[in-house]
Amino acid sequence: MGKSLSVIKRVRQNERRREINLAYKIKIKKARKKIEKLIADNATKEELMEAYREYTKCVDKAAKKNIIHKNNAARKKSRMNKKIKNFVLKTA
Repeated sequence: MGKSLSVIKRVRQNERRREINLAYKIKIKKARKKIEKLIADNATKEELMEAYREYTKCVDKAAKKNIIHKNNAARKKSRMNKKIKNFVLKTA
């Protein structure tokens, strides 16, 4: 690592940003696991839709802040929506 002040500052910035980005990714994972747990526990459609709204909110925020790519966000939401739809159709 360099000794110049700008290099030291960039290292500090990168560490701070890494922690923030990691927090967003953890929120997405927790929201995904919550939906998967609801599916495993045969939850109602309303509970699933509320959890899905929370999930899409987390994913969209991360995409807006360029933590994940917008196409990655769209793919995550689409796959989760497909899982929920299959579950609801199977239980109905």
